[in-house]
Amino acid sequence: MYAAESRYLAAGGPGKASFAELAPFFAEDVVLHQADALPYGGLWRGHDGMERFFVAMSKTWESFEMVRQEFLATEGPLVVLTDVHAHARATAKEIDFRILQTITVTGGRISEVRPFYWDTAAIAAVTG
Repeated sequence: MYAAESRYLAAGGPGKASFAELAPFFAEDVVLHQADALPYGGLWRGHDGMERFFVAMSKTWESFEMVRQEFLATEGPLVVLTDVHAHARATAKEIDFRILQTITVTGGRISEVRPFYWDTAAIAAVTG
Protein backbone atom coordinates (compact mmCIF):
# COMPACT_ATOMS: atom_id res chain seq x y z
CA MET A 1 0.00 0.00 0.00
CA TYR A 2 2.81 2.44 0.85
CA ALA A 3 4.45 1.84 -2.55
CA ALA A 4 1.12 2.41 -4.34
CA GLU A 5 0.52 5.57 -2.28
CA SER A 6 3.97 6.89 -3.19
CA ARG A 7 3.36 6.20 -6.90
CA TYR A 8 -0.05 7.94 -6.72
CA LEU A 9 1.35 11.06 -5.08
CA ALA A 10 4.49 11.13 -7.26
CA ALA A 11 2.33 10.96 -10.40
CA GLY A 12 0.53 14.10 -9.30
CA GLY A 13 -2.64 12.67 -7.81
CA PRO A 14 -6.10 12.94 -9.32
CA GLY A 15 -6.31 13.17 -13.08
CA LYS A 16 -2.74 11.91 -13.36
CA ALA A 17 -3.03 8.77 -11.24
CA SER A 18 -5.90 6.46 -10.45
CA PHE A 19 -7.24 5.53 -7.03
CA ALA A 20 -7.90 2.08 -8.53
CA GLU A 21 -4.31 1.06 -7.69
CA LEU A 22 -4.90 1.94 -4.01
CA ALA A 23 -8.47 0.63 -3.61
CA PRO A 24 -7.61 -3.10 -3.24
CA PHE A 25 -5.61 -2.37 -0.09
CA PHE A 26 -8.61 -0.87 1.75
CA ALA A 27 -11.75 -2.51 3.13
CA GLU A 28 -14.98 -1.09 1.69
CA ASP A 29 -15.80 0.38 5.12
CA VAL A 30 -12.29 1.67 5.92
CA VAL A 31 -12.01 4.57 8.36
CA LEU A 32 -9.10 7.02 8.39
CA HIS A 33 -8.75 9.44 11.31
CA GLN A 34 -6.64 12.51 10.46
CA ALA A 35 -5.86 15.30 12.94
CA ASP A 36 -8.33 18.16 12.45
CA ALA A 37 -5.53 20.76 12.40
CA LEU A 38 -4.14 19.37 9.13
CA PRO A 39 -5.24 20.66 5.71
CA TYR A 40 -6.54 17.14 5.03
CA GLY A 41 -7.83 16.63 8.57
CA GLY A 42 -11.02 14.89 9.54
CA LEU A 43 -12.67 11.51 9.34
CA TRP A 44 -12.54 9.76 5.96
CA ARG A 45 -14.82 6.73 5.43
CA GLY A 46 -15.04 4.08 2.74
CA HIS A 47 -13.40 4.02 -0.67
CA ASP A 48 -15.06 7.32 -1.62
CA GLY A 49 -13.65 8.94 1.51
CA MET A 50 -10.18 7.53 0.87
CA GLU A 51 -10.24 8.77 -2.70
CA ARG A 52 -11.22 12.26 -1.49
CA PHE A 53 -8.46 12.08 1.14
CA PHE A 54 -5.83 11.29 -1.49
CA VAL A 55 -7.12 14.19 -3.61
CA ALA A 56 -6.70 16.48 -0.56
CA MET A 57 -3.19 15.12 0.05
CA SER A 58 -2.25 15.72 -3.59
CA LYS A 59 -3.55 19.29 -3.41
CA THR A 60 -1.49 19.87 -0.24
CA TRP A 61 1.82 18.23 -1.14
CA GLU A 62 3.91 18.62 -4.28
CA SER A 63 5.94 15.67 -3.01
CA PHE A 64 5.55 13.41 0.02
CA GLU A 65 8.52 11.09 0.42
CA MET A 66 8.47 8.34 3.02
CA VAL A 67 12.20 8.44 3.72
CA ARG A 68 12.28 5.67 6.32
CA GLN A 69 9.69 3.32 7.75
CA GLU A 70 9.95 1.05 10.75
CA PHE A 71 7.27 -1.52 11.54
CA LEU A 72 7.18 -1.53 15.35
CA ALA A 73 4.35 -4.08 15.59
CA THR A 74 3.21 -6.47 12.89
CA GLU A 75 0.27 -8.05 14.74
CA GLY A 76 -2.80 -6.67 16.51
CA PRO A 77 -2.94 -3.31 15.01
CA LEU A 78 0.20 -2.73 12.98
CA VAL A 79 2.31 0.14 14.28
CA VAL A 80 4.41 1.99 11.72
CA LEU A 81 6.84 4.84 12.36
CA THR A 82 7.49 6.87 9.21
CA ASP A 83 9.96 9.69 8.59
CA VAL A 84 8.57 12.01 5.91
CA HIS A 85 10.18 14.66 3.73
CA ALA A 86 7.47 16.75 2.06
CA HIS A 87 7.26 19.75 -0.23
CA ALA A 88 4.13 21.92 0.13
CA ARG A 89 2.34 22.82 -3.08
CA ALA A 90 0.95 26.22 -1.98
CA THR A 91 4.06 27.64 -0.32
CA ALA A 92 6.92 25.69 -1.97
CA LYS A 93 8.31 25.12 1.55
CA GLU A 94 9.80 21.80 2.65
CA ILE A 95 9.45 20.00 5.96
CA ASP A 96 10.66 16.83 7.65
CA PHE A 97 8.37 15.18 10.18
CA ARG A 98 7.39 11.87 11.72
CA ILE A 99 4.10 10.02 11.68
CA LEU A 100 3.25 7.10 13.95
CA GLN A 101 0.32 5.08 12.61
CA THR A 102 -1.78 2.28 13.99
CA ILE A 103 -3.29 0.26 11.17
CA THR A 104 -5.99 -2.34 11.66
CA VAL A 105 -6.19 -5.05 9.01
CA THR A 106 -9.36 -7.11 8.64
CA GLY A 107 -9.64 -9.89 6.08
CA GLY A 108 -6.33 -8.89 4.52
CA ARG A 109 -7.40 -5.28 3.89
CA ILE A 110 -6.83 -2.06 5.84
CA SER A 111 -9.96 -1.29 7.84
CA GLU A 112 -8.77 1.55 10.10
CA VAL A 113 -5.84 3.97 10.19
CA ARG A 114 -5.00 6.31 13.06
CA PRO A 115 -1.96 8.53 12.37
CA PHE A 116 -0.28 10.58 15.10
CA TYR A 117 1.69 13.70 14.16
CA TRP A 118 4.04 15.25 16.72
CA ASP A 119 3.54 18.82 15.48
CA THR A 120 0.45 19.53 13.37
CA ALA A 121 1.01 23.30 13.77
CA ALA A 122 4.35 23.07 11.96
CA ILE A 123 2.76 21.13 9.10
CA ALA A 124 -0.13 23.61 8.87
CA ALA A 125 2.32 26.53 8.83
CA VAL A 126 4.36 25.02 5.99
CA THR A 127 1.30 24.16 3.90
CA GLY A 128 -0.20 27.64 4.21
